[in-house]
Amino acid sequence: MFTGLVSAVGTITSVEPTPTGLRLTIEAPGWAHSPALGESIAVRGCCLTVSECRGAFLCFDVVPETLARTTLGAASPGSRCNLEASVTPSTLLGGHLVQGHVDGLGRVLGVDSSAGQHRVRIEVPDPLAEFLTPKGSVAVDGVSLTVAALNPAERWFEVALIPSTLRDTTLNELAAGNSVNLEMDLIAKTIIHWARFWSGG
Repeated sequence: MFTGLVSAVGTITSVEPTPTGLRLTIEAPGWAHSPALGESIAVRGCCLTVSECRGAFLCFDVVPETLARTTLGAASPGSRCNLEASVTPSTLLGGHLVQGHVDGLGRVLGVDSSAGQHRVRIEVPDPLAEFLTPKGSVAVDGVSLTVAALNPAERWFEVALIPSTLRDTTLNELAAGNSVNLEMDLIAKTIIHWARFWSGG
């Protein structure tokens, strides 16, 4: 479990094919957290298991399911990744409940940096649109954000990024046409699933 508060930004140094998918090596210099072997780390919002630690270099084995459903399938050396260590019972919940289970890919429609703001409009796949609610939560590339605007008919939402988010995550690199990992709000998904299949309505 995570909170969507990015604690470091790493750089992919190598992507190597393996019999079970890909081995991803990420350099995270200066990260105060020292991940242990077998620990869960959110990488671009995807929950991955540390398979090897070599100083500032972390290795992850990524399976075909994850490669097919997330932006990690197009990962290449030199690209940057938001990183977050998993939470503990004593961790402050500054973001929202994030599982690290990506629900689908969104597409950036545009970025507006006028009038002293930085807003990103993202198109969401039709099956995921119902989980968005005004002022609700959504994780974009592992970053906990608030839905600032929403158009269900056209299947897009907007988020407003504050200066610290732009400084401390990769979201300042987003541009029209980019794909992003989306994890919809856990509570919304649970309620809608229950209402659809078990409410008896």
